[in-house]
Order: sequence, then structure tokens, then C-alpha cells
Amino acid sequence: MVIKQVNLETVCGITSTFPENIHPEIAFAGKSNVGKSSLINALMNRKSLARTSAQPGKTQTVNFYNINEEIYLVDLPGYGYAKVSQKEKEKWGELIERYLHQSKQLKAVFLLIDIRHEPSQNDREMYDWILYQGFEPILILTKLDKLKRSQVQKQVKIIKNALHVKKGSLVIPFSAETKQGREEIWDLMDKVIAGLPLREVEEPEEEKGETHAE
Repeated sequence: MVIKQVNLETVCGITSTFPENIHPEIAFAGKSNVGKSSLINALMNRKSLARTSAQPGKTQTVNFYNINEEIYLVDLPGYGYAKVSQKEKEKWGELIERYLHQSKQLKAVFLLIDIRHEPSQNDREMYDWILYQGFEPILILTKLDKLKRSQVQKQVKIIKNALHVKKGSLVIPFSAETKQGREEIWDLMDKVIAGLPLREVEEPEEEKGETHAE
């Protein structure tokens, strides 16, 4: 897709009513320090469309980015930020759950996991929760550039095993620095726009044993 226009169109907090959009939506979920804002900026070819911050937990709302009047990228609140009160975490959880339940245009959910680490308890709970809501998460394994090439397949396997990922599930290693994985993610988003099944997408290059820069 050639990105001609992208706007942060709607921001929804705890008490907000979600918009009734006419275009398909794709949601992005992940732990508060997993690099979600950097991913969104990389996808949109923008440097500061989504705010990145040294302070995790910055995203406390559901943010709807309108791309070319064709599709919405939906940024969900980050989870697992230790310095936020339990009451605040519960509110964010309720906000995410309400969105997953109420959206009539949600077509796919991407779950971001840091490729360097085994999934946390919060990651495992979020993965299972998304499944429970009726969606099969597409895993984006962020911070790929922080690993040596020889470590990638080992870490992918560790993450898949920890989450009990079904065979054939979509897993895309990604780097916001090198943009590796960006085209695979856009291939999926283009298929959502076209109404095509996601599972016809080929496995990412890393899954095929292709190399990338150290």
C-alpha cells in the first residue's frame, strides 16, 4: 500500500463510546515497553505519529489511525506496567475487553512480544485472552535487531512453546530500526482490506531460514 494519508482520527478513554467505523480495523496489543509506538511509526513511515517515550505505559487510550480512508490501525493500551496501580490496570483491561467485544469492524489482532525474552505472565494471559475473545493473535516479535542472527530461531521457538502457539499460526520477527518484517505485516493488512484469508500469506523470511544483518 502507498500511504497517502494517515490521521489519528479518534482517541477513546475509559468512558468513551467507540466509533462505528465503516472500514476494517486491525488492533495492535502489547506490553507497555515492547515497542508498539515504534512499530506504528515504522509501518506508517512517520517519525512521530505515535508517541514514543522512555516512560512505559504512555498509551492509556484506544487510538484509531485512519489510513487512506481504507483501514484503521487501532493502538490498544499497553499492559504490564509495574508502576501503574492495580485499579488502573483493571480499567485498561476493561477498556481493551470492551473494544474487542464491541467493534464490528475488527478483523485481526496483532500481539507484540519482545523477541529477546520468554513471554511474561502478562503476555501469556493476553494471548489466551485474545483467543478467548474469538481472535487468533498474529505474533509480531519486536526488537529483532537486538539479537544475533544465530539466536533468532531459538527465540522464536521459545516464544511459540511458551504461548502454546498452534502450528501454522502467523509469527513475524520485526525490527523498527531496520524495518525488517514491515512488508510482511503490510501484506497481512492489505489482505484484510481485500477481504482475503490471512493464512494464505507465506511464512516470514526468517521462518524460511533467510538471513538478516547482525
